[in-house]
Amino acid sequence: MSTTVDYYFAPQSPWAYLGHARLAQIARAAGATVRVLPVDLGGKVFPISGGLPLGQRAPQRQAYRLLELQRYSDHLQAPLHLKPRYFPVSGDDAARLIIAVDLHDGADAAMALSGAALAAVWASQRNIADDKVLAGLLAECGLSPERLAQSQSQAVQQRYEANTQQAIDAGVFGAPSYVIDGELFWGQDRLDFVERKLQAAA
Repeated sequence: MSTTVDYYFAPQSPWAYLGHARLAQIARAAGATVRVLPVDLGGKVFPISGGLPLGQRAPQRQAYRLLELQRYSDHLQAPLHLKPRYFPVSGDDAARLIIAVDLHDGADAAMALSGAALAAVWASQRNIADDKVLAGLLAECGLSPERLAQSQSQAVQQRYEANTQQAIDAGVFGAPSYVIDGELFWGQDRLDFVERKLQAAA
C-alpha cells in the first residue's frame, strides 16, 4: 500500500509553484500517492492562523520574500517574475477547477492542471481569475472544456470547503504544506524532509 501525501496549496502561491514539479518527482520516485487539495488560504486559513496578506506584512518581510524568490528561482532554474502582472490574484476559481478535474479525471490530471495554473501566474503572467485563461489551461492540459462549468457546482464548492477545513484541522497555516501520516511539512524548502519521510516509508 503506497504512502499518501496530502498536498495543501493555493494556485496563486509562488512557493507552491517552485515546489510543485519537485513534489511530483519525489512522490513518483517513492511510489507515493498525492492527494491534490487546493485550499482557501487567504480567506479561511490565514484569519485563524495569524497569516497576513502580502500587502499587510512588514516591509522587511516583503523585501526578504523577493530575495528568497529570486534565490530559489535561480537555484531551481525555474522562470519566475518577482512581481507578475496578475498578482495578487484570487485563486478561488482555479482551485475549484482543479477540484473538478480531480473529481472527473483523477489526481494526475489535477496535478498537471495545478502545475499549469501555478506557472501561468509566475512564469507567463496570465490571469488565473479569468475564465478564458482557465479554459486555455484546460486545453493545454488536454482536458475537457466541460470542467469549467462543472467547477461551479455545489459538489465542487463543498469539496473546496472540506479541503480547507481539513487543512485547518491538520494545522496548516501556509502554502504549500504537505502532510504524511499526520506529520506536517510547511514550505517547498522542506521537500528534502518530505523525500526522506517517503523513502523511510517505502
